[in-house]
Amino acid sequence: MAVFYTLLVLFLAVFVAGFILLVMGAINFDFSNSEIPPGVNQPVKLRIVHIILISTAVVGKILENIGICSQVSFVRYMQSRKTLGLDAKLFITDLRFAKVPVRIYQPKVPSASQRRGVMFFHGGGWVFGSLETHEKLCRSIARESESVVVSVGYRLAPEHKYPAAYEDCLNATIHFMKNVEHYGVDPARIIICGDSAGGNLAAAVSQTLAGRSDLPKLRAQILIYPGLQALDFNLPSYQQNQAVPLLFRERAAFYVLQYLNGDASNMQEVLEGSHLPIDITLNYRKWVSPDNIPDKFKVRGYKPHVLLDCTTEVYETAKRICEPSLCPLLAEDAIVQQLPESFILTCEYDVLRDDGLLYKKRLEDNGVRVTWYHLEDGFHGIINSFNSDWLSFSSGKRGLDNIV
Repeated sequence: MAVFYTLLVLFLAVFVAGFILLVMGAINFDFSNSEIPPGVNQPVKLRIVHIILISTAVVGKILENIGICSQVSFVRYMQSRKTLGLDAKLFITDLRFAKVPVRIYQPKVPSASQRRGVMFFHGGGWVFGSLETHEKLCRSIARESESVVVSVGYRLAPEHKYPAAYEDCLNATIHFMKNVEHYGVDPARIIICGDSAGGNLAAAVSQTLAGRSDLPKLRAQILIYPGLQALDFNLPSYQQNQAVPLLFRERAAFYVLQYLNGDASNMQEVLEGSHLPIDITLNYRKWVSPDNIPDKFKVRGYKPHVLLDCTTEVYETAKRICEPSLCPLLAEDAIVQQLPESFILTCEYDVLRDDGLLYKKRLEDNGVRVTWYHLEDGFHGIINSFNSDWLSFSSGKRGLDNIV
């Protein structure tokens, strides 16, 4: 029996050691392929956050390989396991709007008039993120702006492909707009807000509602480092920040494909721009082009990209990328002209920076008032790290203050 226990202990020791070495090897690989530019805010903290995210993904992959659970499920679990208690300043309620889970944050302090209402769509590449991951952010917006905030728990990819997330956000918003009196919200002061993939969904929903005469007109849209197109992954910001945490260029393309059809097998074609015929790409060059990016954003190194044609097979899998409800930058001028006043936040060290800059130009060209706030030292995901205990980022707090 003693020999058995000795062998068991040795086996467990070897297994644990191998597990740790495997994790550390994967972390080191991802670590060595990442880059934190000198201008990034609090680089050591960013490196630590990146290592935590890599570790979670690697452990999830190992668990998937040995048949315990999928990597996606594990990462989602780890992201959402922190739960906050009651809030002294907010009433917080979980409900369903048009069958979509929502979490409503209502200030406890009495108001002499109807409040502002904020529909919030979380980020996470349409694959991750939840009501829990953005709980602190939504609480802060509700408290600081004394607004009613409705966070939407839309369906995630790849289980639920496009347009599931968009439809959930749209349906939940329409339900809220038709029932604002129950929440003490002024129908003339409804705002749509989202970060990253949530910014994409906010832009898409805003466009859809722009032409609706049967609903209140949106007061504003707030787009926090939104991803707004999937035509060109070789814009200056994608080249300059391709390996900057927390969103690599390849991951940005991967998430779009997961949302589009749950299959990232054509990721290389998307990255090199050979997923759409040249004539279609050229048709959208008036809106999606490095020529529309101010020169000051190209000084960190940018090389013009040669257009490549695509095969019929690849185009068949990617052609829905041209739909504005997936890529809001491709909406017609007649729609863009009807959009409400807009706030766009971008970060210098973010692959999605130029998506925001291009949309800013489109809105301004069509007479829409835009407030633009650029975090010169910011990176993708920084706003959601504004209050992460010792891993907080001062730039994230500054960005959130401007949003509020």
